Amino acid sequence: MRHLLSVADLGAAGIAELLEVSDSFVEVSERAIPKVPALRGKTVVSLFYEDSTRTRLSFETAARRLSADVMNFSVSGSSVAKGESLRDTVQTIDAMGVDAVVVRHSSAGVPWQVANWVGCSVVNAGDGWHEHPTQALLDCYTVRRARGSLEGLRVAIVGDVKHSRVARSNVLAFSTMGAEVTLVAPPTLLPPSLEGWPVVAVSHDIDDVLPKADVVYLLRLQAERQSEALLPSLREYTACYGLTRRRADLLADGALVMHPGPMNRGVEIAAEVADLPLSVITRQVANGVAVRMAVLFLLLGSAPAA
Repeated sequence: MRHLLSVADLGAAGIAELLEVSDSFVEVSERAIPKVPALRGKTVVSLFYEDSTRTRLSFETAARRLSADVMNFSVSGSSVAKGESLRDTVQTIDAMGVDAVVVRHSSAGVPWQVANWVGCSVVNAGDGWHEHPTQALLDCYTVRRARGSLEGLRVAIVGDVKHSRVARSNVLAFSTMGAEVTLVAPPTLLPPSLEGWPVVAVSHDIDDVLPKADVVYLLRLQAERQSEALLPSLREYTACYGLTRRRADLLADGALVMHPGPMNRGVEIAAEVADLPLSVITRQVANGVAVRMAVLFLLLGSAPAA
């Protein structure tokens, strides 16, 4: 594997391998000194054209725990402010002899274009509304750690599916690993077409879906990506689709509540529900470091973790 641009690059076997490699890096992260020399001498660049907390810090932590050197690209302090094109920017970075570029951009397809321009490995850290493969991988890993397997699990993905790159990658990853995925959203927050989406059902009634779900995956309402009024109000959205404490009581024993962050507490999820034992949201963040260590290692490494 040279690049990770989409969950589709991996397939079921590739996802399974990556999740197994992640197990060893969870163990590394639990050590007193959570570091191995697996990528010593390698350089990883964070090329983020969009704001990020979890993904950016997670990749940088992962690279450092593998002993790689990390370069941070800041758009505001770069020649992009002088009009430099994306192509010239990435080719300049590539000419410095880096080994991997982790790319986030507001336009769909940018990581694929970058991969055509550079000789190093490219990791998609989110492109527009399109994909976010490492989020899907860490989510698969979190479910697998909690439930043993994704095979046969019923997953409800709830909320702003239309604008969510996480939804697209997770539907593909969960279904590839044997889960049955149902989308739950108002019609205005669904894509114009679901052709090619491997889901078993689409519902507009969260109260009907929750009692049958093994995993409830809540999506953030992405107001910054909405160019038109798609909802009467946030209060009405919460009333119809928010995971309130009352709705959390509908969930079966052992069900998991997940969210990619950042959360709008009180909108898609009640504050107290986010902190219940059934919520694995902070575990998703912790697992993200190990999973991204596995991604970087499989792209750049040549020997097992020590």
